[in-house]
Amino acid sequence: MWLRVISAATVWPRAFEPARPRRARALRLCAVSLGGLLGLGAALAQADAPIEPEAASGRQIAREQFHARHAAATAHPLASAAALEILRAGGNALDAAIAAQWVLGLVEPQSSGIGGGGFLVLGESGGRVRTYDGREIAPPLADEALFLQTDGQPLSFRAAAVGGRAVGVPGLVRMLAQAHREAGRLPWARLFEPAIRLAQEGFAVTPRLHTLLGMAPELRRDPEARALYFQEDGTPHPVGYRLRNPALAQTYRQLARTRGEALYRGAMAQAIVDKVQHHPDNPGRLRGTDLARYTPLAREPLCLDWRAQGQAYRICGMGLPSSGTVTLGQILGLLTAARAEPQWQERPQADWLFTYSEIARLAYADRAFYLADPAFVPPPGGRVQTLWQPDYLAQRARLLGPQRLPVVEPGQPLGVRPPLAYGSDTTERGTSHLSVVDAQGLAVSLTSSIEDAFGARMMVGGFLLNNQLTDFNFQPRDAQGRPSANRVEPGKRPRSSMTPLIVYDARGQIMQVLGSPGGALIIHYVAKTLLATLQVGLTPQAAIALPNFATVGGPLLLETGAYPELRAALAARGVPLQDLALTSGVQVLQRVSGGWLGASDPRREGVVLGD
Repeated sequence: MWLRVISAATVWPRAFEPARPRRARALRLCAVSLGGLLGLGAALAQADAPIEPEAASGRQIAREQFHARHAAATAHPLASAAALEILRAGGNALDAAIAAQWVLGLVEPQSSGIGGGGFLVLGESGGRVRTYDGREIAPPLADEALFLQTDGQPLSFRAAAVGGRAVGVPGLVRMLAQAHREAGRLPWARLFEPAIRLAQEGFAVTPRLHTLLGMAPELRRDPEARALYFQEDGTPHPVGYRLRNPALAQTYRQLARTRGEALYRGAMAQAIVDKVQHHPDNPGRLRGTDLARYTPLAREPLCLDWRAQGQAYRICGMGLPSSGTVTLGQILGLLTAARAEPQWQERPQADWLFTYSEIARLAYADRAFYLADPAFVPPPGGRVQTLWQPDYLAQRARLLGPQRLPVVEPGQPLGVRPPLAYGSDTTERGTSHLSVVDAQGLAVSLTSSIEDAFGARMMVGGFLLNNQLTDFNFQPRDAQGRPSANRVEPGKRPRSSMTPLIVYDARGQIMQVLGSPGGALIIHYVAKTLLATLQVGLTPQAAIALPNFATVGGPLLLETGAYPELRAALAARGVPLQDLALTSGVQVLQRVSGGWLGASDPRREGVVLGD
């Protein structure tokens, strides 16, 4: 069997050496100037939703970083520096990841923060994996009509996303507090020190933050956000402006003193509720009791076997309500069933990219139909592994032909189709990822999100609130009254695409720690990185720099201007093509002889630091 579920405590019996990375000849890699950076400081959820999670803001020149002991790859140099500070102070990878996340909430506010949620994968040398679910929850007063107008038609995405209606109960802080209680080393309060210092003293506005602020007119309507991020004339503070956020510094002090509970009880919690309930145009249904009762979940990790270049790997990530590992496993399994593992050297060939896109359409059809919060809608047979069964994957692979399938429908792994509606896709739009390893063999893969860029465009205590409920399907039922698996229900967690992963070799050694932002396209960005490094043999930086490709069932999305040599052949097979920036944000650490080779996506502003 090619794919199987593996116990969290499994230790692999055989040793081997991984495939040696090969640099792409055409790729010229140069050093990132950290000093310069610090000197500056899909058919988607709804029809009008932007297909790109966050706008492109230019491309930096990056190179791989080798570190012998420990390393951190995050979306911002200051967050990587905070992680390194904690590692050097004797903290472990989890401590460092938490400290980096607090900094990201300050310097990358459009993507993640304490007003949102996330998923964390914690791996130890030897094969033990723990996963934590800090996904937001629909308030108990929310129901399946949350995003419907009085005439029964769904709201536009923008009408739903801005304001209190789409704010879910945030889970990131309690999730990280739970993980820290179980596996942290340094005192909880110590992990806030880098972020508090930066919030108080200020940091330089980067080109990406400046660009995205200029594309967020709704954010200017919030008095607190306007005073913080914009000049008197309403334009964003310029690149290089020293931005101070004393309100967030004070919030972090309270979280440090209370192990995060200040967010869920007391004055801060009441301020969140007041903001949500009293939005002038789009109030929400969040209550103080909803915050107080939020519970993060320690879930069973979802692991699968995979072979690449004759080597055995174990890929471990999140289970539902994250669809990332499930759908990634289907894509990898279908590639094997179709005998379509990549044989290319430095760039995909037209035949392979065609097959990949068709396989992805099949996997995303199952995702949209079957996958949701398992407490409300169990997967087929009660186990997501049903979607990985070799017989089922072989059956799906037999649908593939020389031309594009005109229609792709969900499969029937149990031989019958349940009475569900085929729901449209969903995506997180404002998301961040970080990867950390320490010298003791602990690794963290953490993806966090406030959903849309700048979330609900509402600020409380120096941080932004999420609009994660827009990850539910707006139309809860089809014309026959059949429910969508991912419809809004009280207390339900919306389906996610986040795909934080830790990859093991046959000896139980951690080989890779990776993940990415990018909404419903995250799964493709992670799949591309896995295939290009472990199957093709590219170095991590060359794999990330490879132009992106993706689909969620509609056209094949290609990074703007990429693969000109393949387009005619793809079009001849009936593949509609669409150019997009495809702004991934992959952060990967890969074991090599003597240490770790780290890479950060040049499409964003991240960097790898370590010793």
